[in-house]
Amino acid sequence: MISEPAIRKIIVEPDALRHDMTHRILQKLPETPVQNSTENADIKMTEQDMGKETLHLLAYKGDFLKQCPGTRNYICCGYQILNLATNCPIECSYCILQSYFNQPDLRLFVNVEEGLVKVLDSIDKNPEKIYRIGTGEFTDSLALDHVSSFSSLLIPEFTKRKNVILEFKTKTTQVNGLIDSQYRDRIVVSWSLNSPFISTHEEHNAASITKRLEAASRCQEEGFILGFHFDPIVCHHNWKDGYAKTVELLDKYIDPKGIIWISLGGFRFMPELKGIIRRRHQKSCVLNGEFIVGLDGKMRYFKPIRLELFSFMQEKLNKWHPDMGIYLCMESDDVWKMSLGWSPKDSEGLSRFLDNRVEMIFG
Repeated sequence: MISEPAIRKIIVEPDALRHDMTHRILQKLPETPVQNSTENADIKMTEQDMGKETLHLLAYKGDFLKQCPGTRNYICCGYQILNLATNCPIECSYCILQSYFNQPDLRLFVNVEEGLVKVLDSIDKNPEKIYRIGTGEFTDSLALDHVSSFSSLLIPEFTKRKNVILEFKTKTTQVNGLIDSQYRDRIVVSWSLNSPFISTHEEHNAASITKRLEAASRCQEEGFILGFHFDPIVCHHNWKDGYAKTVELLDKYIDPKGIIWISLGGFRFMPELKGIIRRRHQKSCVLNGEFIVGLDGKMRYFKPIRLELFSFMQEKLNKWHPDMGIYLCMESDDVWKMSLGWSPKDSEGLSRFLDNRVEMIFG
């Protein structure tokens, strides 16, 4: 990935002008043309460009902390999402955000400081509960950190609370903001990983797997706890060799004792995304597998394929190190048992498993 994504234009909503963050961001990008939202009203972004070079500053009207959108038909991890931004400068062919064409540009919510007060108040009022919170569900956590400085805002607040961890999830090497912080406790830095083939051909503008792991190694040396997410795992030609290579690179760069968890998730998508991928990524291989409609309405690989993917990944990872908190994302009890050899039985059980990992690593 380029060190800092190119921002060619900034759109500012009127209600964003009263927030200090807006003016701090504009000061960081003094040469970038700025338009207010009314001037931009007649400009249409196409499905192809996705507004990847347009930064949109606005105040978010909803709740900043949201429950991960799971379904009762599959076991969910109980993750909570801190919604700071939407859309991403990285161009992954499989990305679900491509479906949101009514809001295609890079959106940063400049009233985060106000919203954070409510979030932290909720955490403080429930000291017996462990909050596992992440910022990388609707955007890459760090791709725009050089502009937003969200990490420098969030880390001091979360590190001093003992019933929460904050996870930054990324495909970039943008870790300077994290490392510049004096704090490490209660912070998890995670990388989304894939096979080198998928990284090269499907995750456009993302850092290579090697570069991601070099950045992860740097964070680990600086005292951060790491996480990794193989999601989506994509069935492709020679996929076993590809994912085995990524595990070899993990062994080369990372101390497994400093990993809090590794998630595994097969490629899944809403049916309407299929046509978008076909139009926007005509050379993509991600739709070449055998899919069925799952209980959540998403397309997913046939069960035997998923079992093979997950069993293979667990075998390779366990040979590297036997205790890294491996878990499945959005799968059923029987898939857990047949692929990993055990199951948390339900979403509450998986939440307890991951909460125990937090307590084991952070105390």
